[in-house]
Amino acid sequence: MIDVVGTLRRWWLNAIKHVDFSLLLITMAIMAIGLATIHSATIDGYQRMLPQAGNMALAMTIMWLVARVPPHKLMNFAVPLYVLGLLLIIAVLLFGITVNGARRWLSLGFTRIQPSEIMKIAMPLMLAWYFHKFEATLKPRHYLGAALLVLVPFLIIAKQPDLGTALLVGAAGFYVIFLAGLPWKVIIGLLAAAGAAAPFLWGMLHDYQRKRILTLIDPTTDPLGAGYHIIQSTIAIGSGGSLGKGYLNGTQTHLEFIPEKHTDFIFAVYSEEWGLLGNSLLLFLYTLLIGRGMMIAAAAVTPFARLLAGAITLGFFTYAFINMGMVSGILPVVGVPLPFMSYGGTALVTLFLGIGILMSIETHRRLMKK
Repeated sequence: MIDVVGTLRRWWLNAIKHVDFSLLLITMAIMAIGLATIHSATIDGYQRMLPQAGNMALAMTIMWLVARVPPHKLMNFAVPLYVLGLLLIIAVLLFGITVNGARRWLSLGFTRIQPSEIMKIAMPLMLAWYFHKFEATLKPRHYLGAALLVLVPFLIIAKQPDLGTALLVGAAGFYVIFLAGLPWKVIIGLLAAAGAAAPFLWGMLHDYQRKRILTLIDPTTDPLGAGYHIIQSTIAIGSGGSLGKGYLNGTQTHLEFIPEKHTDFIFAVYSEEWGLLGNSLLLFLYTLLIGRGMMIAAAAVTPFARLLAGAITLGFFTYAFINMGMVSGILPVVGVPLPFMSYGGTALVTLFLGIGILMSIETHRRLMKK
């Protein structure tokens, strides 16, 4: 007689064997907050919330599949994925679709994709493989080679122009180089060089990018134009006070003052409704996520796994820091979504690819110890 219960139990144990429940529960908590906020942020709340729930289901399925791939096999994807991503972002410059003055998408006929999203994972994967390969013979020229691997896609993506994604890709690459042992004196020297080159870099920026930086300093110079986003989002955050106005009661939100309120500026919607108390909870969840990721990186058994886990985790920090900073008016508006909260499918899949890689590194390490 078939043991149905035993078969189901074995299937279930095998299905969850590569799931790190700490990471899963933290991300699900943030996503639940995001879904509720998307519902509140839009008049047609369910029409946005239901597709986002579908995006989450797809992203978590991809996470589960990636988590089952051993880290040493992930290394095999490093070079092909980086080359593919590089070719695709070059194709965007040549054949991409232009929307609102930016050429960031490729049309596949039935849908369109944003290839720069691939580089958010391909970049740390490639550099982690690179430093793992040269670990025993690491020399200054290897750091220069790594910098070139970062610089080329960074410049191509910035030219689209998509400064937000370019910064995230560049940051992902820098984190791997830093964790691989880049000396502090080199970092300080690079910062000094960047400061000295600032006047020349200023001239290379697009007009709208320069305007965003000037608006950050004084948004009231163009309150109905470039400064509108920052002014309205900071009003919403401030009006939330300590406890917020309550769910579905945000006046800035429902009177349509906050732009992009279900995507890049979802944090302003959440802050208005839940106030400082809600923000403290959200920051606590992000802190748990980053802390868990760094624990996985510290316990990794190979240089590849350690560098990859560290870069992905610090990437989550960069996402959250830039988004909250721009919405709060302390950073220029660069179009970076709030991780696991903002509406959108492509970015969510990329984020869960990162979560799946972290789970792969952690669960396969535990299985090796048994």
